[in-house]
Amino acid sequence: MDSLIALPAITAALAFLTRRPGLLYSLLVGTALIHFGLTCWLLGQPLPPPSAEWIQIDATGAMFLLITSVLFLMGSIYAVGYLKREEAGSRTDLIEGLLFKNAPLSTFVGCLLAFLASMTLVCLSHHLNLLWIAVEATTLASAPLIYFHRHHRSLEATWKYLLVCSVGIGLALLGNLFLVVAGSTVSELASSPLQLSALVARAKQLDLPWLKLAFVLQLVGYGTKMGLAPLHTWLPDTHSESPSVVSALLSGTLLNCAFLAILRSCEITEAAGIGAYSGGMLVALGLVSLGVAALFILNTRDFKRMLAYSSVEHMGILALGTGLGGVARFGSLFHALNHSLVKATLFLVAGNLMHSYHTRTIARVRGLMRWLPATGALWLGGFLALAGSPPFGPFMSELIIFRGALQDGRFVVAGLFAATLALVFIGMSRAVLGMAQGAPPERPPQSEPGWSVLPPLLLLALSLVLGVYLPEPLARLLREASAP
Repeated sequence: MDSLIALPAITAALAFLTRRPGLLYSLLVGTALIHFGLTCWLLGQPLPPPSAEWIQIDATGAMFLLITSVLFLMGSIYAVGYLKREEAGSRTDLIEGLLFKNAPLSTFVGCLLAFLASMTLVCLSHHLNLLWIAVEATTLASAPLIYFHRHHRSLEATWKYLLVCSVGIGLALLGNLFLVVAGSTVSELASSPLQLSALVARAKQLDLPWLKLAFVLQLVGYGTKMGLAPLHTWLPDTHSESPSVVSALLSGTLLNCAFLAILRSCEITEAAGIGAYSGGMLVALGLVSLGVAALFILNTRDFKRMLAYSSVEHMGILALGTGLGGVARFGSLFHALNHSLVKATLFLVAGNLMHSYHTRTIARVRGLMRWLPATGALWLGGFLALAGSPPFGPFMSELIIFRGALQDGRFVVAGLFAATLALVFIGMSRAVLGMAQGAPPERPPQSEPGWSVLPPLLLLALSLVLGVYLPEPLARLLREASAP
């Protein structure tokens, strides 16, 4: 497990020290391939029982580690072609242009690899202070990636990201302090008061008022990083102003890291017998996030910003399913996987759109299916998947959450869930179908190289497979991760 963290950290340091593009590309893709191989090998082994170790693997961490590794591999393949195209002198504008003399390639690759190392540490951390450090490290590693365009909008988005998320992470740290106070009378926690397995085992002995306060602070703190409304203000600017491959990783993997931190807090509250308290707060924030996202999606004019608000929506779905518990929690974890695959697909395809149309404005993109057939098909297919259309994976995971709400007798929650999903479908379909149809530009279409189509195609294909067949090893992992 240590090698999964050390590998990208070491290659990140090497990347910062070199200026040779070929070596940088090799470091990026090679690290992604080895990381994916090590992840598959680790998940092929029996999961160890809980221990007092600070770094260990369990079913929940294993699932998010797999998502991170798969998306980073696909993103690195896309990134190589993307960066080569920009370096070769393709059209430079205020939207997707990269100024290599001001933003060295080594900075981009080094920060990407450091980002992978920090996200891996989040997945493997079983000490809440170490987890807090890892989540903060993801912020610091990803901030230079957001500012890579060196535009004033990128600078504004980066500062908003740093300030808002830093305030949130500060509240999460205060939550850790309150958790220490909650366990101050438990002698078994004296040597390691924030070790997760020990906290879960001794949760019944924690002081409940302090534990409740600790959960509120951790939910607000990590919920800010997760993008739950009304704490989501950094997310639309950051996702829309980042390079497309960075947007894919931010939405598909970074938000999951904050979600995992909240799940760790829920493990403690549920073991302490106050799962209804934490679950109720998650349901409330989930519904608020769904409603806010639906309203903004109905009025957005920027397709990358539309995808960003869609991330707010889907983070709300994850919070809702987790708060409902039972079968809905299984659906929530399954939805985290499906959302990551589909949202990364759409952000990568958005990069192709911006390169060809030189705009993010929805009204200025027309005739996509005729002008760029492969990109258009992926854009339309990704939208159908993200909107929860069968037979894609998000349809199944959303259906499981909806069924869980009905089985639990939460009919009002189920109704609000269905209504907000319908509003999002209306808003996104109006935008996406308008982009796919109409008269294409009069200038000749640009080429669609394999690197720009294959990664999103593979991710969308995985989502399609998960909609019709859930492999037993993955189903078992999801069942173990969602077990109370």
